[in-house]
Amino acid sequence: MIRSRVDRKDPQYLANRSAMLDALAEIQALTDRVTAGGGKEDADASAATVARHRKRNKLLPRERIQLLLDEGSPFLELSTLAGWGSDDPLGGGMVTGIGWVHGVECMVVANDPTVKGGSQGPTSGRKGLRAMEIARVNRLPLINFTESGGADLPKQADIFVPGGASFKNLTQLSAAGIPTITLVFGSSTAGGAYVPGMSDYVVMQKDAAKVFLGGPPLVKMAIDEDADEETLGGADMHARTSGLADYLALDEPDAMRIGRDIVGHLNWRKAGLGPARAPMPPKYDAEDLLGIASADIRHPFEAREVIARIVDGSEFEEFKTLYGSTLVTGWATLNGYPIGILANNGILFSEEAEKGAQFIQLCNRSQTPILFMQNITGFMVGTRYEQGGIIKDGAKLINAVSNSTVPHLTLMMGASYGAGNYGMSGRAYDPRFIFTWPNHRIAVMGPKQLAGVMTIVARSKIEGAGGEWNDETEAMIAPMRDALEQQVERESTALFATGRVWDDGIIDPRDTRTALSLALSACHSAPIRGVGASDADALAAGVAGPAGGHFGTWRM
Repeated sequence: MIRSRVDRKDPQYLANRSAMLDALAEIQALTDRVTAGGGKEDADASAATVARHRKRNKLLPRERIQLLLDEGSPFLELSTLAGWGSDDPLGGGMVTGIGWVHGVECMVVANDPTVKGGSQGPTSGRKGLRAMEIARVNRLPLINFTESGGADLPKQADIFVPGGASFKNLTQLSAAGIPTITLVFGSSTAGGAYVPGMSDYVVMQKDAAKVFLGGPPLVKMAIDEDADEETLGGADMHARTSGLADYLALDEPDAMRIGRDIVGHLNWRKAGLGPARAPMPPKYDAEDLLGIASADIRHPFEAREVIARIVDGSEFEEFKTLYGSTLVTGWATLNGYPIGILANNGILFSEEAEKGAQFIQLCNRSQTPILFMQNITGFMVGTRYEQGGIIKDGAKLINAVSNSTVPHLTLMMGASYGAGNYGMSGRAYDPRFIFTWPNHRIAVMGPKQLAGVMTIVARSKIEGAGGEWNDETEAMIAPMRDALEQQVERESTALFATGRVWDDGIIDPRDTRTALSLALSACHSAPIRGVGASDADALAAGVAGPAGGHFGTWRM
């Protein structure tokens, strides 16, 4: 068991805790804005939009999800603050997440009709595609809640081409044997009509769902035909005449009942093992995580203190403890599931790179999912280290990460700079899930380092051209250097990253164990296969595990 040395009275601990609570208050305020609906920055305007929605006897998307899911079961919402820092609505007008329906882990994608009528912009496009990718790689049935006006027309140039991939992905899920279910509560026009059209099961709400390639105005303009919405694409017509609707629901609760019944008859089973042992809570309080993580990422903190507060019983079998000490590696269980852990405890040297690559190979050999815990400023630089082969050794780690086939989960608990992001399974390396803490920073390098590099390059250029570097020339480039530093500072925050769907959401550090447990359980809906594993190896690892999820045994 890890022995904690956290001092809750230490001034640095208290300062970290205060800064983290302030950051979490900002995150919560933004989250409250998204969940309230309406999609407008002005709270009164949003409230008025939601009130009009309710007057039509319609539920908000999260209320619909709550009716769909098993009572008392968890819902892991993803990308809640997508769109932050852009001119798209915060949250993208869409809710995505993983929940349990009849004991089956499902990916749920729900339009929010109170945000621009549920129309799709660049952010909702990215968010929806990410949800489909998670459903595909983790073998999760996909449930769509459709009520959308189609593409956000002023942004059609940004959504039309990439948005087409959603239809391709929908059919590929079905081709892979992963069920796709669409519940239609309102308008689903133009390209949006293909969402129910390409789904395995379609439920439409009577007197509410409208599905057509071209609505009455377009039909009038195209072929000079006068058609009313119900005759052209109403739910009753599709249930009786076109055959597009497989089920006709009387109202929203009835649609949820039918959706649950569909999942219930799928006979869907997890293809990975269930927990290897009974879950045990950590020995230490997760509340401590608020003060452990550094508010200033230039200050290091002990990764083992974080591990001690998320793994079962705070028990950790460390691998190569005395070698490559700035990379902590070892085995643990999380809610009963075996995991391998790579956690940064400082900059990466050649020894750490070799150690990490070996450990990743061992996890693949034993079919063990890997948790990467990032707090990394990058690989070491300098003449000594370049001559010592830091590029070659760093490439070994990146190669191992790139070709590992067991599930990767990534936790951004501090800095994530340069190639360190790559070597620790950053977003470009396709981790199954990636979560961040509010103090997280991500960039090519730190803002001050980048500004300093710019100054050195400018000086070399001036002196190389025969000029003189002096106070005057330095003053000339200072505004540009300072502007760049401020730009990088803005663009490296956790909010900037989550706004662009570089992660699956910012989480409260105290919720880390819960979020990772939900994600790890979802990973086991698919077979766990290491590099080179055969079907026989996968079977030996248990590809015919128990049906449904395991949330009943979790201690969160």
